[in-house]
Amino acid sequence: MLDHRTVSLSEKVFERLENDILSGKYPRGTILTEMMLVSDLGVSRTPIREALRRLEQEHIIQTTGKGILVLSVTDKDLEDIFSIRIRIEGMVSAEAALHITDEELAELRETLELQEFYVQKGDADHIKQMDSKFHQLIYRFSGSCVYNDTLIPLHKKVQKYRKASVENSSRAEQSAREHRAIFEAIEKRDAEAAEKHTVAHILNARDYILNRGIH
Repeated sequence: MLDHRTVSLSEKVFERLENDILSGKYPRGTILTEMMLVSDLGVSRTPIREALRRLEQEHIIQTTGKGILVLSVTDKDLEDIFSIRIRIEGMVSAEAALHITDEELAELRETLELQEFYVQKGDADHIKQMDSKFHQLIYRFSGSCVYNDTLIPLHKKVQKYRKASVENSSRAEQSAREHRAIFEAIEKRDAEAAEKHTVAHILNARDYILNRGIH
């Protein structure tokens, strides 16, 4: 059952379905029906239909004669997402280095330290949460709503593959070290170094996922 508090029911249904699809609970090729989702989520058809319309607009599902086909993220989508991130995420870190406040820097440091703590504990779920938060904070601290609104959906779409990465202890440790290098560059307000380390981090993430066939 969904928690109906705080945000609208339709928004919660959308977020839940989006997460279930992108995390792999409903793999690519799965056929869903409204009645199945009514049963799974414990809500009426109206918010489910609203959520499905939004998911179709994002090309995550497709309505067919047999039901609702899960598209999720294709191999080509994955390559394109990383191509976009490689080209612009470094610039975002550079902007964050130039605009971040002391209070924002403290929040970014705390997130990184929590990630490093969970890496030591081997807690994959919390590593993934802190990994996501680290990137999303940088998007926000860049001061650009356009960068933020562009990158957050792309980052969410690769969550299934990121989970597989953080479950590998050596890659989780390497990723935390890469985040540390990005943070230290931002802390020094070194835009060039922040961009360089971010591009290297995204390239390594892409290569780990694509070269190991984590699809």
